[in-house]
Amino acid sequence: MKLHIGGEETKEGWTIFNIQKKKHVDIVGSLEDLSQFSENSIEQIYASHVFEHVKIANCLKILKDIHRILEKDGKLLISVPDMDIIFRLFINPKATTNVKFLLMKMVFGGQVDNHDFHYFGWNYEFMVDFLAKANFSKFKRVESLEVFKDTSELKAYGHKISLNMIAVK
Repeated sequence: MKLHIGGEETKEGWTIFNIQKKKHVDIVGSLEDLSQFSENSIEQIYASHVFEHVKIANCLKILKDIHRILEKDGKLLISVPDMDIIFRLFINPKATTNVKFLLMKMVFGGQVDNHDFHYFGWNYEFMVDFLAKANFSKFKRVESLEVFKDTSELKAYGHKISLNMIAVK
């Protein structure tokens, strides 16, 4: 199984797992409870811009649970807003109010519903530290995850604002 966490876009071979019941969602559930998935049962997990919605205290537990459900050599493809890039762009004197407003929503969430709040700000160092503590054997930063058309490719002021990583069990 390939699991797309937080997604809505359908793609052959992928199962969509989302906290909200929406048109193409296959499984409704919370990232904070992956108990319905067996150990070593998932080939790949794709999570774009969902980990900033996780409370700091729960991040490591969830990453360890993802590690648990991934099969041997399974991959976690993860994308989060990159605070290093966002903060550099925000303080740029050329940034317009509209750009700064978009960047502010990347930090705090769009807040359009009860699930669209951000609790954690990620950068490369934080991500590597958490992935290592969750026992992932390898991880690397990539320009693009090249799977879905989503926020992992989002640009502000002409710059991609996402930290895209691939972690291997």
